[in-house]
Amino acid sequence: MKIIIAPDSFKGSLSAYEAACAMSRGVTEVFPEAEVVSLPLADGGEGTAHVLTDALGGKMCECCVLDPMGREIKAAYGLVGDGRLAVVDVAAASGLMHVEECERDALKASSYGTGQLIHEALNQGCREFIIGLGGSATTDAGVGMLSALGVRFYDESGNELSPGGGSLRDLSYVDVTGMDNRISECRFVVMCDVENVLYGCSGAAYVFSPQKGALPGEVALLDDGLRRFAHCVKALKGIDVSGLRGGGAAGGIGVSLAVFLGAELKRGVDVALDAVGFCRHLENADMVLTGEGKLDEQTMMGKLPFGVLSHARRAGVPVVAFGGVVACKSRLLEVGFKDVLCINPTEIFSAEMLRRDVASMNLTAAVSAYLRGVIR
Repeated sequence: MKIIIAPDSFKGSLSAYEAACAMSRGVTEVFPEAEVVSLPLADGGEGTAHVLTDALGGKMCECCVLDPMGREIKAAYGLVGDGRLAVVDVAAASGLMHVEECERDALKASSYGTGQLIHEALNQGCREFIIGLGGSATTDAGVGMLSALGVRFYDESGNELSPGGGSLRDLSYVDVTGMDNRISECRFVVMCDVENVLYGCSGAAYVFSPQKGALPGEVALLDDGLRRFAHCVKALKGIDVSGLRGGGAAGGIGVSLAVFLGAELKRGVDVALDAVGFCRHLENADMVLTGEGKLDEQTMMGKLPFGVLSHARRAGVPVVAFGGVVACKSRLLEVGFKDVLCINPTEIFSAEMLRRDVASMNLTAAVSAYLRGVIR
């Protein structure tokens, strides 16, 4: 018997790796001779670089960068294979996790550190990049990131813009002559799981900046800046980015990656599954076990377990999903999961169940119980 283990993290409890280990224990308790293929996954959020780098047998490299508020921190990116592929999380340098709630400032937060990570990877010889966009603290359209790669942004008086999205309303022109020429040798694939455009009511400022500390009046200011950025991009490149799906991801970094770095924006789960060779592993597989912290309607909107299901169904391999919380089970079964199971032994959820040791034990037990039922 061959069983593939392909979970996301159980947020607040288990990393994807820890979840995969717990699920593997559940399999071997019932089928000790089974071939177990463990593929912990992530779809672009915080920690994606670690997960994919481990899965691909690479190593994490640490360097000093600036966090969203301009403070020096250490951040890591993944270096894979022969050193030509780098896996970079925007969150590693420019993530909301680096900024305490009381000090969040959406107008000043900059993505400069993300550009520093890319620059360091270029110095190490990387020419292929996977970029995860989840968890950013910024709404600067990736201007900070591009600045770290040599692009310059000026107001009409010829002054360079200050860091952060709050200055974008004053943007007059963009100078790309100093951009790192190694970028032209590179291929960028972006893990992007939102379809929000750059500006407007469904854009980066109105949808995401409030959680990054923007007050109502500041949201409108940021949106104006993103519009101004789009206007300058069109003047420079002749490209209308107003309707680019995913362009508003990570505070607009999606647009800058696409336009200035030639990146291809893809669903995060598709990038992850391609990277680990998921379809190849499906050959001769009897079952796939996946899961995440909460299985509900949002799962069917392209989250990782649904992506796993989509690929596995094409190969005719059944998929069973496990979650810390399960809602809309009937709908999840309708879309194709063979079964959907809650790992917690009681329907009354408690903080105790979020503890790593408890969640791990419950996940192992749930997998084991399901498989014992299969062989009855």
